Amino acid sequence: MTETPKKERYAAARFDVYGARFCILAARFNETICDKLIEGAIRTLREHGVREADIDVIRAPGAFELPLAAQRIAKGGQYEAIIAVATIIRGGTPHFEFVSGACTDGLLRVTLDYQLPLGFCVLTTDDVQQAVDRSGDNDDNKGREAALATLEMVSLFRELKD
Repeated sequence: MTETPKKERYAAARFDVYGARFCILAARFNETICDKLIEGAIRTLREHGVREADIDVIRAPGAFELPLAAQRIAKGGQYEAIIAVATIIRGGTPHFEFVSGACTDGLLRVTLDYQLPLGFCVLTTDDVQQAVDRSGDNDDNKGREAALATLEMVSLFRELKD
C-alpha cells in the first residue's frame, strides 16, 4: 500500500476546530527562518477556519527554552494546542545534539504530561540552506505541516471526547 501524498491528504480536509485557541511558541534564535515557519503555520490555521483572534504567537529565547515555556503554557489551560517552532542548525561542536535532544524530549514530555496536542516544527538541519528550503512560501513549509498535524489532532481529541 502506498502512502497518500501530503498535498492530497489534506486538500479537502475538514477539521473540527471551531473556537479552538492555538499558541504558536517560537524560538527567537534563527528568527528569520522561524518567522517563515510561523507564517506557514498561521496561513494554514487560517485556511482551515481558525480565527486570527484565536492564534497567539509567544516567543522564547531558543529551542532549549521551548519545553519550559510550553509547560507553562499548557499548565495555563487557555489553548487547545501548541505549535512549537525552532530552527537548530548543526555546527562544529556537539552542542547541536544536546539542544535538539533536550528540546525534543522536553516537548514530548509536555504533550504527554498535559495530554495537549503539540505540533512539532523544530527544524534540525545540517546547514542554513536546508532550513531555508524547509521554510519556503510553499506547501513544503514545515510550519504548514505542523499546523496540519495539529489541526488533525485537535479534531481527533474532540472526536474522542464524544
